[in-house]
Amino acid sequence: MRATNFAEVCYGYNEEEAVTEAGRCLNCKNAKCVTGCPVKIDIPAFIKEVKEGKYEDAAKTIAKSSALPAVCGRVCPQESQCEGQCIRGIKGEPISIGKLERFVADWSREHGFVPDAPKVKNGKKVAVIGSGPSGLTCAGDLAKLGYEVTIFEALHEPGGVLTYGIPEFRLPKQGVVQPEIENVKKLGVKIETNVIIGKSVTVDELMDEEGYSAVFIGSGAGLPKFMGIPGENANGVFSANEYLTRSNLMKAFRDDYDTPIAAGKKVVVVGGGNVAMDAARTALRLGAEVHIVYRRSEKELPARAEEVHHAKEEGIVFNLLTNPVEILTDEKGWVSGIIVRKMELGEPDESGRRRPVEIAGSDYRIDADTVIMALGTSPNPLISATTEGLETDRHHCIVADEADGKTTREGVFAGGDAVTGAATVILAMEAGRAGARGIHEYLSAK
Repeated sequence: MRATNFAEVCYGYNEEEAVTEAGRCLNCKNAKCVTGCPVKIDIPAFIKEVKEGKYEDAAKTIAKSSALPAVCGRVCPQESQCEGQCIRGIKGEPISIGKLERFVADWSREHGFVPDAPKVKNGKKVAVIGSGPSGLTCAGDLAKLGYEVTIFEALHEPGGVLTYGIPEFRLPKQGVVQPEIENVKKLGVKIETNVIIGKSVTVDELMDEEGYSAVFIGSGAGLPKFMGIPGENANGVFSANEYLTRSNLMKAFRDDYDTPIAAGKKVVVVGGGNVAMDAARTALRLGAEVHIVYRRSEKELPARAEEVHHAKEEGIVFNLLTNPVEILTDEKGWVSGIIVRKMELGEPDESGRRRPVEIAGSDYRIDADTVIMALGTSPNPLISATTEGLETDRHHCIVADEADGKTTREGVFAGGDAVTGAATVILAMEAGRAGARGIHEYLSAK
């Protein structure tokens, strides 16, 4: 049973299936799928090349826009982006663009295809902070333009959320993430790990003392949010960030690694996004009985339908229209259960979703020894606090121009979760591309 191991759940297309699916594409002249893609991959072109069996050409087409095709083919919310705009989807099933992108990326890896590195360097140095999807994309685009790019990563392995946040069963690390990172390095990008910007070195020092002409901040959003309810500081309460990092980055799920986690036998995950699904499905694979508690109905679940479907299929229990009010503890201070309150949906709030309203007298208990809070994250304020002239908003997000990543500090650009708060991989990549364009324009004008 798949819920007892960390092997990848979704299978990709074989060659015959890919060519058949590509043959369904109408190759629209004004392709809406491209407008639905945040990084603007020429989707009709690469699908046509797949249809004709020209897989290397398809890889080159994708590489013009995306440095992480094997990642995007697996974790992008295509249903609300490229596939959501597909004309085929009006009267039937849209083209499976994500699976075709994954096929091309996997074919490329298996056949040793590597994007061309720039032949000439321009002599200008750019620092990129963070090796997640935003940083890798920005670095790759700048390297193609001839810049000498160094990525500074706080953790001991590069990849950011791709490495520590998304579980192995959705995104294999050795088979998918590491080869994509290696392809970025083959463009000439250097990656230095274990460098905490704001402690090891500051942005100001990078620019004033280390000779970097510009800096891109793609440090993500790793500061977890909590509810502030009684019992939240008990032993056995995790943020989803910590739980997933221990499992994914520190390999707590493997018996041959000496980095165990108090995984829990009865786990409650609070939240309804993709991170909540990842935490719940990870806890299940670590041997727990798992409940997801979410205060709205299934219709409002922010997680991808595919992830919800897989979670249910694997046996995770959904307690919907339910909200935690207290975490119970035993005499030693460990979680023993959680009190939740039933909710009903009222009028829409500022997000456009119907606001959950408490039902008085509806409290009940769920037995648990572990509670995982998957309520979103915000950027760590360390970088902004140690950088002169860098403006942030009340959520500690860096204020930056969406079009080019320009911040309030000259020569410093930013994008991804560090600017928007927690969002998707592909939106972080879009911001990385925007930042690379902004840096190129800025340095070309100097």
